[in-house]
Amino acid sequence: MSIRSTLSIAACIGLLAGCASTPGPNLDASRMQDDLSTKPSTKVYPVALITPQIIEAQVHADTHLPAPFADDPAPSTGDYRIGVGDIVGVTVWNHPELSAGGAATDAPLGANGKGPVGTNGVEVDAGGQRVDNDGTIYFPTVGHVQAAGRTIAEVTITLTQDLSHNVLNPQLAVHILRYRSQQIQVTGATKNPGDLPINDEPLRVVDAIARAGGANANADLQRVQLTRDGKTTSLDINAALSRGETNQNVVLKNGDTINVPDNSESRVFVLGEVMKPQSLLMNKGRLTLADAIASVNSVDANSADPRQIYVIRRNISNPTEPSLYRLDMTQVDAILLTSEFQLQPLDIVYVGTASLTRFNRMMSQLIPTAESLYLLGTIGR
Repeated sequence: MSIRSTLSIAACIGLLAGCASTPGPNLDASRMQDDLSTKPSTKVYPVALITPQIIEAQVHADTHLPAPFADDPAPSTGDYRIGVGDIVGVTVWNHPELSAGGAATDAPLGANGKGPVGTNGVEVDAGGQRVDNDGTIYFPTVGHVQAAGRTIAEVTITLTQDLSHNVLNPQLAVHILRYRSQQIQVTGATKNPGDLPINDEPLRVVDAIARAGGANANADLQRVQLTRDGKTTSLDINAALSRGETNQNVVLKNGDTINVPDNSESRVFVLGEVMKPQSLLMNKGRLTLADAIASVNSVDANSADPRQIYVIRRNISNPTEPSLYRLDMTQVDAILLTSEFQLQPLDIVYVGTASLTRFNRMMSQLIPTAESLYLLGTIGR
């Protein structure tokens, strides 16, 4: 090749290099200090091959869910104890004039505007009296009676004993008209979120969601959040409903907050050599590896390496270190394992590229450049 031809080719290459940043999307890296050859980390992560033993361990974990708040004693499921703010009614048989409350409908409202005031100046409500801040209610001929912290039976005994000084063999009944002293809060994907009172029946998580109108269609019942005394734990209500995991349907206590999240985080990502890479929503918190692969129209038969089906899972205890699983679909039992391996929210399913595919892709990038150089060489002759 003559010197003239060589100079012509060099000039053309320089011209192409100068124009290379013009066509197509391109990011100007001249103002970024970045070394693409530097690996972000040199740590090596072990890869667990998906085997029947892995499936067995997964099933065992699903059927042995940890009990939430194991170090916190469960709320009492015994008799309800009256609290400040509850509306208590007392009926004395054959002595209606002694029954608690009984204010006229046109009686003046209390200072807090919540209920009418009786002749004794104490707020009453629907024939009952509100337990005052000092924990007492006012009863005619008896005076103030301690109610807060006591059961209905205990208050009944006290009133019967005190009233017996003025009434011969009094017969009375104590009942709670409105429960106001204890409540929990339901938030998130329910039809009627808000505060719910705790009454004389133990209130469990499933009951609370039902009383809040039930869960919305997009609710994720597998990861219901229960916050108690500043601590939050996750409850699998799907397991409680479908598999009878009663330790997930805990008894609630005053001040608890139930948050029902939506299913925006209950999804997995299928990437790599598949026909239709995308994110997939889980059905009631469950999705198998077979479902995920089928939902993206399977792996790409022309480019995928069937021995490199990876599941990349975040580690809850240490989110910066993933757990890795690999499925070898060339083995006879692999298809069965795909239908048994359960994915978890935010898992990434990655299908690797075959070695020959990587080589062909490299050649597809080199050949146009080689052809251009050959064409330039022929022009300069």
